[in-house]
Amino acid sequence: GSEMCIRDRLSSLCFLMVACFAPSGSVIAQDAARGEQLFNKCRACHAVGVNARHKVGPELNGIFGRKAGGAKDFNYSKAMRKAGGKGLVWNDTSLDSYLEAPTKFLPKNKMAFIGIKDVNERKDIIAFLKTQTGSGN
Repeated sequence: GSEMCIRDRLSSLCFLMVACFAPSGSVIAQDAARGEQLFNKCRACHAVGVNARHKVGPELNGIFGRKAGGAKDFNYSKAMRKAGGKGLVWNDTSLDSYLEAPTKFLPKNKMAFIGIKDVNERKDIIAFLKTQTGSGN
């Protein structure tokens, strides 16, 4: 009866507390793992990881904090170089907006990709990219 109801409520409360106060690293790792799978749609043009090289698009190791158009030895569009010159730096917010609609965010850039409409997919891909700090090109 009521004892079972109280136990169920306590169990639910404990679960919520654990979910809310769990170290964020485990949440990020889970998102990054899904992001790695989602990144497969990007691999035709971009590389990450050890020995990553530029393809049609630049390799994306260490993109966080990088000035737009700032990967060494990549031939960026004039629009991307100009955006970097005006101070565009890749972070959670700028990458999220860019991945949502690349040509809307930065008209006349070279990325021929329609974008990723699902906000959770974008966040997971961004979480994955944050783990890619190795040296490429």
